[in-house]
Amino acid sequence: MARPVGSASVEKRVRPENCGRSRRLAVMGILLLHAAAAVAQPASDLQSEARRIAAEEPAIGSEAGAGGDPQTSVAQPVFSARRSAEVTTSIQDLLGPAGDPGGYRAYLRTRGIVYDLIYFTEAVHTARGGMRRGTATLGLVDIDVDIDLDAFAGWKGGSLHTTFYQIHGTGASRSFVGNLLTVSDIEALSASRLNELWFEQSLFEGRVAVRIGQLATDTEYMVSQTGILFTNGSFGWPAILATDITSGGPSYPLAAPGVRVKVVPNANLSFQGGLYDGDPGGPDRFGREPDPQRRNRSGTRFPLSDPALAIAEVSYAYNIEPGAKGEPGTVTLGGWYRFGRFNALGQDANGRSLADPASSGVGRRLRGDSGVYGLIDQTIYREPNDPNDGASVFLRASGSPGDRNLIDFYLDGGIAYRGLLPGRSDDTMGLAVGYAHIARGAHRLDVEAVVLGEGPRPRRSMEAVVEATYQAVLGPGVALQPSVQYVFKPGGGIGNPRDPDGARIRNATILGLRATIRY
Repeated sequence: MARPVGSASVEKRVRPENCGRSRRLAVMGILLLHAAAAVAQPASDLQSEARRIAAEEPAIGSEAGAGGDPQTSVAQPVFSARRSAEVTTSIQDLLGPAGDPGGYRAYLRTRGIVYDLIYFTEAVHTARGGMRRGTATLGLVDIDVDIDLDAFAGWKGGSLHTTFYQIHGTGASRSFVGNLLTVSDIEALSASRLNELWFEQSLFEGRVAVRIGQLATDTEYMVSQTGILFTNGSFGWPAILATDITSGGPSYPLAAPGVRVKVVPNANLSFQGGLYDGDPGGPDRFGREPDPQRRNRSGTRFPLSDPALAIAEVSYAYNIEPGAKGEPGTVTLGGWYRFGRFNALGQDANGRSLADPASSGVGRRLRGDSGVYGLIDQTIYREPNDPNDGASVFLRASGSPGDRNLIDFYLDGGIAYRGLLPGRSDDTMGLAVGYAHIARGAHRLDVEAVVLGEGPRPRRSMEAVVEATYQAVLGPGVALQPSVQYVFKPGGGIGNPRDPDGARIRNATILGLRATIRY
């Protein structure tokens, strides 16, 4: 039977994914209009601005630093999609009594139960380059519940926490760009999944905390308070860890069973270390599903049989005391070790190149994998009239063995300024650069493949990204964040799977717009 004229367009209009995309774009459009109106408003008069500044609590040295350490970055943003951040503003303040119908939320708080709901929605457009041009729309519902067991049941020092995600939409890196430094820190396969579920016991007046359960490492390790502003995922959990550690390690959207101990001997110094199941996706028993997000789609697999992953770090915060002469900062050093055996990138057990048709095709087995890292967050300027506004910089570096890892060196850094525009004290803008070096083993394998007759092919060398962004806080619990990214050599310089000639994926220009609502 012939299809009626126009039926194809009708079908397209009613597809659920297109409806969802339209709703997300409509939300962002409304918020964009509000943002334009807010920025166009004249700055507050001097008296009201002075009252606002006087009412502010000092941010530096507070416990609201991303990653759980004292805040030393004056440019730490109000909002971030990374769960290492301490987001305290809520749209409930705008809603008045309607924000807590029946007073149930306030009642639960008196019993030690606190819940938060954050919705992120964004459109990411690959305007030029990449595997192909196009627009990806993403959405993330992040639900967090915390229970203070002292208030709830009289258990002193005990607490419970859980995080649940509802992820929907399409990721730009997977569908359009093909890069290693993931374009968006909320990109993941569509799913409803459990993330963290843990119990923590605080001991010795809060100087020691032991946490056990299903844990995420990206909430506590290698966290930059300045870097959490940026939307590219590598400025949170860096690409070297997401690529080299099996299944990306216990990081968004996955978590893994484990135990973590944190020791805080004084306000300046902290030590933490943990032991986790080494593959949060769980084993691929039949060799049919390499994607860990598909192997553990609901987050309830709770793998326990994989060789362990150990991580430890030490952080020192300086100039956080009132009246300190210098500007505050944090220095962190850490490392990780993954037990088990891993395949070499370039040679088989007999020493033959894996590009050689006579080789076994399987890399020789190597014992263990590891990496080290360091970072610094440094406030470089605070406005004299408002010390909670100013500029901060960050720098992070990490290295791993190049014979068994795709990335052997990673470096990123950036600068951010909070409150640069008059009357926009809560807004934050920034510029960051990330660089990942492809290990010599992988590069040499590409060269040997050409020499041994596989034909012309790109040779991997590096990938880099530059991001500029501005986060506009429209009101309590509401923000809009446009961004621009430029990706050099996506995938490290691999061939484009959509190009019949296998030409290298072109450098990509990416435009993003994110809206955030927190209740």
